[in-house]
Amino acid sequence: MIIQSHPSVRMFDAEAQSMEVAAKGAWSWMPPEIGTGLFMMPYNPKYTRETDMEEAMGQFSISIQQMFPNRKRQSAEYRYMSTMSSVVKEKKEAALNELIAQAKKNYFEWIIIKKKVIVLEQNEKILDFIIKNSEIRYKNGMGKLSAYYKVKAALGNIQNMRLMFENEINLRRINLNTLMNRNTATPVEIDTLFSLPDYSNWQLDSTPLIQSRSDLKAIERNMDLIDLQQQLEQAKLKPELGFRFEHMMGAGGQPLQYTAMAMFRLPFASWASKMNKANIESQKWRRESLGFERQMYINELTGMASTMQNEASTKRKQLKMYEENIIPSLQKNYKAIQLGYEQNTEDLFELYDAWETLNMTQLEYLNQLQLLSGIQVELERILEIK
Repeated sequence: MIIQSHPSVRMFDAEAQSMEVAAKGAWSWMPPEIGTGLFMMPYNPKYTRETDMEEAMGQFSISIQQMFPNRKRQSAEYRYMSTMSSVVKEKKEAALNELIAQAKKNYFEWIIIKKKVIVLEQNEKILDFIIKNSEIRYKNGMGKLSAYYKVKAALGNIQNMRLMFENEINLRRINLNTLMNRNTATPVEIDTLFSLPDYSNWQLDSTPLIQSRSDLKAIERNMDLIDLQQQLEQAKLKPELGFRFEHMMGAGGQPLQYTAMAMFRLPFASWASKMNKANIESQKWRRESLGFERQMYINELTGMASTMQNEASTKRKQLKMYEENIIPSLQKNYKAIQLGYEQNTEDLFELYDAWETLNMTQLEYLNQLQLLSGIQVELERILEIK
């Protein structure tokens, strides 16, 4: 949906199409020039008539002139103009990469928030059970009101958190609809089953970045464009041929006359070629500047990707500790204290403390999972994995 309908993507498509159409104009010729008027006409009209003593003077002239373009200049101009669209296409891919990264970020955050809501629903049931059990115990003189109210407050906090998470889900729905160029109120259903790919074994050097990053390719296309612009400036220094024809009708019965002339434009003359030569030299330095910019960008992206890779590896180890050790141990602890509470060997404070620790740890695990998803999305954005 983003590829087909987002305005920025369609904008780049239209701009590239505009450049491709404009490139066809490189094969055009200079317009013909047509002129008409009097040639060597005497001021005194009497001399325009033939007499016994003198021939008539003056002529009426019609002329046409056409310059023929240099084929090599046209070819160089066409290559230059048609290559301009390739830069726009790479910029489009770079913009699309950013949009897809935003969509991934909202998608993963939505899934994890839904997991948090499920945890809260489970804990809400647990607290509701504890509250009802405490009310029965208090009536029988076996419970304390202080612990009871603490559990009631915790239930209220969980309900508040659910409202907050539901609002965050709505925000992600709005963001995804906006990215798909749809009405923000349009219902969106997502698949909650997901897996995060592991990039810890990727060799992060400049080669995969150069091959994948569209913005780096855009810089390369710009460098190619500069080469073509230099070739165009050099082609402009080549001579061009023109032709001029004049047809003249003389006054006083003079015979019809004509003039046929070939013309040459010589742009390589030293006084006429200064601008072209200056442009060629300027483009050489501009190309060198783009080369340094490209290398600087590669170094920056390589460093960012290595940082993200290291952070993702650390987060995976932390999540594994949560899944294999911390959360199972806290669940067993809660179950043991709950059993003791039901057998009147543990009090409500201890049960509440065990539940609170488990609840906070489960939510913290999901927070860490959300951080990992954000790191993975950023790494995929840097490597331009769509």
